Amino acid sequence: MLSVRDIHRRFGAGPAAVHALRGVSFDVRPGTMVALVGRSGSGKTTLLNVIGGLDRPDSGTVHIDGTDVTALDEDGLSRLRREKVSYVFQTFGLIPVLSAAENVGAPLRLARVAPAERERRVQLLLSLVGLADHAEQRPTELSGGQQQRVAIARALAGSPRLLIADEPTGQLDAETGLAVMALIRGVVESEGVTALVSTHDPVMMALADRVITIHDGQLD
Repeated sequence: MLSVRDIHRRFGAGPAAVHALRGVSFDVRPGTMVALVGRSGSGKTTLLNVIGGLDRPDSGTVHIDGTDVTALDEDGLSRLRREKVSYVFQTFGLIPVLSAAENVGAPLRLARVAPAERERRVQLLLSLVGLADHAEQRPTELSGGQQQRVAIARALAGSPRLLIADEPTGQLDAETGLAVMALIRGVVESEGVTALVSTHDPVMMALADRVITIHDGQLD
């Protein structure tokens, strides 16, 4: 599903340059949940951004489901993010004026999915994340954990092949965070999604099929 080969990423130039990634290589099998672990500044977010096409490496390649992400132009990257890759961030990123159902349905509306099919998919996903009874509530009327569940449902709306989650529990308390991680684990199994999740919580790592540790831009 995911093949990362010899990725290098540097910010700045000369003596002050920051080498965020130094020859990172690994593979991820389909339908698995992988935890990416490292301290703040270790390169986790940069690596996730490169994998998802939000940033470009200085050298190396990333293949997702057979597609060479590093060779895509901007239009190709947009298609990749519509069709194969979705994101979950710790800041939730929901649209405040839209209801939970409307937030989840937004990617389907952009993809011009027929209204009846869009409604069916939204109801299915809200049920999957345990929020079927909160469809009409706006983000400000939901708890942090509920907002993150809506964000996960929205990320799954387009049936992505790869789900990238960057510290998805970073703004949640321990109990709620564990519930969200357990939800992602369940989604991997029920939807057949491959998930790459950055985290620093050892309890959450136990839910992953595999743990990858990064330190100073290199895998341990």
